[in-house]
Amino acid sequence: MKIEIQGQDAVKATEELFAIEGIEGSYQTIDQVEREGTVATIATIIGIVSGTFAIAESLHKWKEKYQKSLYDPTGARIEKVLIVTPDNHRLLLKDATVEQIQAILEKSKKK
Repeated sequence: MKIEIQGQDAVKATEELFAIEGIEGSYQTIDQVEREGTVATIATIIGIVSGTFAIAESLHKWKEKYQKSLYDPTGARIEKVLIVTPDNHRLLLKDATVEQIQAILEKSKKK
């Protein structure tokens, strides 16, 4: 499963993503970004160690933190987070519920 993170603080957000207990993987920074001042990373999740519901809740809280920061001039800036499963199912986290995140994690875990 891959997670694309775009925004000024994409690297910081990606590092926080991998600090979530139960998620294992790596990431790389993408050089070609559409707008100046925007950074993008691709995180590759190679393992989900604990239950998908707990991880879905953690991802939802992580996403909420960064969505709120868009309106705070001193907060971290993340504009877009997209989960892509190995069979190319996509979920934009902007309006995703915990249940939707869990469903896509379950699909990825079965692959």
